[in-house]
This record gives sequence, structure tokens and C-alpha cells, in this order.
Amino acid sequence: MSKANATTPQDEFKELTEEQQQQLLEKYDIEANQRRFDGFMKWLVYGGLLAFSLFQLYTAIFGQFPAQIQRTVHLGFGLTFIFLLYPAKRVWSKKKAPIYDYILAGLAILVGLYWVTNYTRLVQSLGQLETIDFYIGLIAILLVLEAARRAVGLPITIIAGAFLLYAYFGPYMPDFMAHRGQSINNIVNLMFYTTDGILGTPLAVSSTYIFAFLLFGAFLVKTGVGEYFNDLAISVAGKLIGGPAKVAIFSSALQGTISGSSVANVVTSGAYTIPLMKRLGYKKDFAGAVEASSSTGGQLMPPIMGAAAFLMVEFIGRGVTYWDIAKAAAIPAVLYFAGIWIMTHFEAKRLGLRGLTDEEMPNRKEIFKKLYLLIPIVLIIVIMMFGVPVIHSALYGIVACIIVGMINKDVKFGLREIIDAMVEGARSALSVAAATACAGIIVGVVVKTGLGLSLANSLVKLAGGSIFLTLIFVMIASLILGMGAPTTANYVITSTIAAPAIITLLAPDVPASAVPIVVLLSAHFFVFYFGIIADITPPVALAAFAASGISGGDPIKTGIHSAKLAIAAFIIPYMIVFSPAMLMIDVTILEIAWVVFTAMMGMIAIGAGVIGFWYRKLVWFERLILVIAGIAMIYPESISDISGLIVFGIMFVIQFMTKNKNGGVTAAKA
Repeated sequence: MSKANATTPQDEFKELTEEQQQQLLEKYDIEANQRRFDGFMKWLVYGGLLAFSLFQLYTAIFGQFPAQIQRTVHLGFGLTFIFLLYPAKRVWSKKKAPIYDYILAGLAILVGLYWVTNYTRLVQSLGQLETIDFYIGLIAILLVLEAARRAVGLPITIIAGAFLLYAYFGPYMPDFMAHRGQSINNIVNLMFYTTDGILGTPLAVSSTYIFAFLLFGAFLVKTGVGEYFNDLAISVAGKLIGGPAKVAIFSSALQGTISGSSVANVVTSGAYTIPLMKRLGYKKDFAGAVEASSSTGGQLMPPIMGAAAFLMVEFIGRGVTYWDIAKAAAIPAVLYFAGIWIMTHFEAKRLGLRGLTDEEMPNRKEIFKKLYLLIPIVLIIVIMMFGVPVIHSALYGIVACIIVGMINKDVKFGLREIIDAMVEGARSALSVAAATACAGIIVGVVVKTGLGLSLANSLVKLAGGSIFLTLIFVMIASLILGMGAPTTANYVITSTIAAPAIITLLAPDVPASAVPIVVLLSAHFFVFYFGIIADITPPVALAAFAASGISGGDPIKTGIHSAKLAIAAFIIPYMIVFSPAMLMIDVTILEIAWVVFTAMMGMIAIGAGVIGFWYRKLVWFERLILVIAGIAMIYPESISDISGLIVFGIMFVIQFMTKNKNGGVTAAKA
């Protein structure tokens, strides 16, 4: 008798209530740990967040203010509401704020308005700070660090603080990291009175593109698209072998288009999919791992990519457009989800798990009648293909959401919902503002001291000039730097500290302005991937921990299973560096097709080898042969591709001819 037919208490598999989901989010996602005021303060915060959105919409439609004003107003809004909404400690009251948080919020308003009221004088001062300027700048730095600690987490605050100390104590550093050092006055000037520190590129992107798309995501949620993604995923994948796991994968890939958080994605879709997987026979650790790895992959999925795509455009520059980034991310993202899909398929076959029955499936006709709910997403992708500016694309998407929301009779959508969406969009932007401002501190120090190049040269030297060893060292650095950090901060940190090592090795002695675009993209995607999958890599695997909170499994075991399922994410970045054709830059259709075909065959071979099942149970040497053949097909060399395909073909014939031995499952629908 298969595990799918085992009886278990139905109560064990109840879906989480909204209150339970919120509790789980607050436990594992620091961004969700907000106060919920009553009375006057509730409406004051509501009105303030609405004003935040109105300011951002005004500048998106009618044009931005000068950089320093645009960014400090954005920062001022963000800091003010972080101190009002995020308690200094999680155990403190969620209904009221202590007096010092009101004081901090008042100081945040002062910081936010300082450039507005002193713009002409500060621009003309050429870095010569008055005493009041110095103290306002110092307050701004301290507020950013504390706000980041509350809304983003301690790791990024520690890193930013360490970089500030490094800027000051430069002369006392080891030789390869030493620099002449900066005075406190110069550090304050760099951080708040130039566009290289707190007011630098990360905050610039937060105050424009990212906010616009977070607002778009909030409107999408109000239209009912989030729930529709689950229904659509069930309709497409529910009846396949191990259907619930494939529903989780498909749903998470869709949710990733609107979610900026791996943990939020886990809780949103996992509240339904994880109990369903357990009900049909998946072990709780594996069920949690499927959702965690899939939800983490949502951050790699175009068009939004956890908002990192917008930062990548600015960091790479050189005429690279947002569409270039989204297009380059497409094949790697598909391969990532294909890898998880393949491994869950083999696991389901190994366990003999069924898909959903007709009675358990939703009405497909009704689901497909609502495909119009996807119009806003499709519209954004299409108009960006034709070169419409990113921020305008988000505005068109918001308008499309309003129209679709009014058409969808299953949700209430009127003026109140539009205002609520604007408030929720602003609320979701608070942690991003803090993260990007804090990341600006790191970027500013790296640029001012030349630390990025120093670390890059040191890594390359440590690796003895070996590209493979350098990539391994960068991978380890990115996994460590990405632990516990949200997508935006994660990418800023890894791209600033780790990516230069790859660029230095792939384009030695080449001026920064002449480095080939394909090299820049390869390096940035490499660190981006490994920074993201830190969310499912033990010991700090927040997405896996959140999934275990739903499944009732062991957090570490769930993390280990997640990392195993996401093995594609550990391979794809290397493929990107060694085979840039995956990024669809300066290649033919045939070259792209060949790379995708061999990579997909490689994923099948590795998936079967890791799980230990294909058409039948695999013995140890068959598993080893398949993993080696898979790696050979993934490695971008003609000889290795052909050799791997030959071995793959031989193993396929052997498996197919012996598929009814050792408990092979052949009757289920693939």
C-alpha cells in the first residue's frame, strides 16, 4: 500500500488561518513584524503612508525632484514610519510606541526635510559643512543603521557598521586592505551630502523603480491575482504525479512576479500547498523543502526578481536596459524551476504518490475564464519589450490592475481598495528604503577606499589565478553575505564586495568602462544567485525555517532538503560564467537551443542521480554515473556535451528496458 493511501487525522493537515500566517511571518520575516495601532495613531499612520505613495506617484508621473531632494524625502518617509511601526524589540507592545520612538520619528522627519529646506546652500557649499550640517548628517547615519536593524535585520547593520569603522581605521588595516583613512567629518559628508553614500544608487532605485513596482504588486494582490495563482497552478499541475509538489513549484514561480520576499512567498502559497503535499504522502521535511526552494526561486523569476533587477540596471550601467536584465534572467530561472520540478517528480515516482483526483480539482473552465487577471503582468512585459521606461511600465500596470479589479466580480474593488493598495504598497517599501540606504553606506565606503578592487585581487591571488577556485571562493562569500538579508540588500552587498573578483579574473587589466557587458552580467548574476539561495542554505535558511513552521518538520533537515532540491541553483551560476549563451547575448537561436537542451538533459540526469530513482530504483553506481553525465552535459564544451548525451542515452535505454523491476512506477501520469 502506498503512502498516498495512508489515513491520517484530517486536523493535522488544516491550512493555516490568516492569523497563523501572520504569526509565522513575524517569526521568520522581520519585515512583517510591525505594530498595529488603534484609534488616532492608526489613522495618522494610514494617512502618512498614503501621503508617501502620493508623493512617489506624483514624481513618477510629473518628473522627479533633484536627486538629493527626491532621495531624502523618500528616506524621511521610510525612517519615520519604521520608527513608528517597527518596535526596537519583538516582544514589545504591538499597539503603542514608547516616547523615544516618537522622538526618533521626529528626527527622521527633520532628516527628510533637511535637503529640501537647505538645497541651494548645501549644493553651493562644495562639501564644506557647517556644525549643524555635521550633526544632521551624523543623526542620519545613526537613524539609518537603527532603522535597518529593526526593519531588515542585524546582519546588514553589523556589516554597514564594520564598513564605517573600516573607513576610519584604514591606516591600521592589513596591507592588502589598508588605505589612508577618512576623518569623521569626511565620512559624514560622504554619507549624507554626496550621492555616493546613503543617498547613492541603491536609494535612488528604491525611490523610483522599486517603489513603483511594489505599488504595482500591492494593486495586483487587491485584484485577487495572488489567490488566482494557486488556482491556476492546481489546474495546470494538480493531476500530475506528485501534483501538490508541482503546484507549489508553479504557484511559487508565479508568486515570485509580485513578491519581494522568499519568506512571504513561503507563507502565502505554502499555507495551502504544504498541508496538501503532506496529505498525499510527502514527508513533512520534504514538503517544506519543496515550498522553500520554489519560493526562493521566485526571487530569480523575471520580471521583478525581488526588485534586484532594477538595481542591476543601475550598477552595471553601460546602456544595459531593464529588458536586457529580464531577458538574461529568463533561461536561468526556467532551468532553476525545471530542476526542482524534475527532482520532485522522481521523488513522487519513488514513493508512488498520486496526483489530485477529479473531485479534488477546481473547475478548470472557471479558472481559465479568469485568465484576464494576468493582463497587468503580461502588459508590463510587452510594453517593456518595446522600450517603454520601467517606471512608466509600472504605472500602466497599476492602471491595468484597477481595470481588472473592477471586472473581477470575486473581489470587492473600489475607491477604498485603491487607497488601501497605496497604503500597503508604501508599507512594503519601508524595509526596502532602510535596506538600500544602509547598503549605500557599504557602497560608499567601497568606492571611496577602493576596497572592492583590493578584495577582488586578494581572492584571485588566493585562488592562484584559477577561475574555478575563484568562483568557489566567491560562492562561499556570497552565501555568507546573503544570510538573513532581503533581496535588495543582499544583491547590493554581494555585487559590491564579491562580483569584482569575477570581473577582475575574466577581464584582467581592462578599464572598468571597457569591460564587456557579458562579463559584467555573468559576474552580477553569479553573486545574485548565491546571495538569494542563502535563504535555503543552512545554518541560516529563513525560507526553509518558515516552511518547517508550516509543515511541522525539522528546520535544519528542511534546509538540507531545500538545498538538495535547489541543486540547479548551485550549478546555473557556473554555467552562466562558462557559457554566457544562457544570458542570450550575442548568440544565435541554435546556440541558445543547444545550451538549453543539454542543460535540461543534465538536470534530468542529476535529478535522477540525487533522488535515486528514474524508471526504477537506482543502485549507487548508476546514481554516480548519472550525476557525472549530468555535469558533463551542463559543462559548456562540445566534447563533454556529446559524451554526456551518449552516457545519458545508454542509461535511459537500460532504465527503460528494466523499468518493471525493483518497484518501478509506470502507470501514473507524468
